[in-house]
Amino acid sequence: MPYDRDTPFRHTFRVRYAECDPQGVVFNSRYLEYADVLISEFWRALGVKSVGEGSFEVHVARAIVDYRAPIRPDELIEGRIWPGRFGNSSMVTHIELHGTGDDASLRSAIELVQVHVDLETGQSQRIPDVVRALFGVAEFVHPA
Repeated sequence: MPYDRDTPFRHTFRVRYAECDPQGVVFNSRYLEYADVLISEFWRALGVKSVGEGSFEVHVARAIVDYRAPIRPDELIEGRIWPGRFGNSSMVTHIELHGTGDDASLRSAIELVQVHVDLETGQSQRIPDVVRALFGVAEFVHPA
């Protein structure tokens, strides 16, 4: 079943002590690791194969991390993820990290541009129609 693009996929995880720095907050590089966890869970839920023969292979071409508020050890974090624009070979993914419970504030907003690649040559290639359908994208639309 294709993804409903109007509703973000949600996944909750707990921050581990080892992910934090001496300041007592999540170390900045971990935010992209969290993004990767969310993408893996999202793709798994959609049925997008990301490992092994016939997998949908992408490289991150661009990553923007906007830090809004600190994330602390042992906190439960709700990740929200949804696909953005799809090009011929690239796609934009939007990710938000929120607290849970009484403090569900936005902690970080992340935007990733990923490019579908042929692993042997490293060359970009068109995102297959079957993958587009899983993400709820009917067809390629040229940007205005």
